[in-house]
Amino acid sequence: MNNLKNLNIKIFADGANLDGIKELNKQDYISGFTTNPSLMKKVGVSDYKDFSQNLLKLITDKPISLEVFTDEIDLMEEQAREISSWGKNVYVKIPITNSKGKSTIDLIKRLINDNIKCNITAVLTFNQVKEILKVANDKTEMIISIFAGRIADTGINPINIMKDSVGMCKEKKNIKILWASTREVLNIFEANRINCHIITVPHEILKKFKNIGKDLTEVSLETVKSFYSDAKEAGFQIKINKS
Repeated sequence: MNNLKNLNIKIFADGANLDGIKELNKQDYISGFTTNPSLMKKVGVSDYKDFSQNLLKLITDKPISLEVFTDEIDLMEEQAREISSWGKNVYVKIPITNSKGKSTIDLIKRLINDNIKCNITAVLTFNQVKEILKVANDKTEMIISIFAGRIADTGINPINIMKDSVGMCKEKKNIKILWASTREVLNIFEANRINCHIITVPHEILKKFKNIGKDLTEVSLETVKSFYSDAKEAGFQIKINKS
């Protein structure tokens, strides 16, 4: 974990398991939390408000991003204002468009002008980042979540868009670029190298932090042992014909 102490980037935990969040909150290297409707559904959340308010009782001094879940822009605004009222540490996650591709830029402008902290999510292009920055102000805190992992899934290296976005926000102290859809521990060090402000990391990847700094020869041996153990447990055999 010593490697993490040398990083400038802030690590947010991404998930919806309250027990896991409670444990992660004890870790010095966790600076905030993010979640979304898909993660909530995955763990069986049925009451959005009840879950969110229980989460906010657990986490009182670190930023938490909670997402709107309607497709109608007007209702999205109503949800955003309600969610924001639940806690001073709440950032409201607003998707860059609704599911029909309709832009939420005007909504984002209204919310931040009313000093509602927003986390603009599902951003994948530099043009989207530029559109967001056009309506940003100099006082309201905002996070722009760029889905680097999903960009990489298309065969495009996300580093350039991440680096350019960080550069555009260099003079805007109230705006932070977040590396989202993290796929592996390496992404944390990649994001830190380009001075990205925040990276949000799924709980299952956070569990891999115990491997940071590990000797690769040792990892190699552990890998061989696991293959051997699994083959033995499965009872695999090959009859060798010696004739």
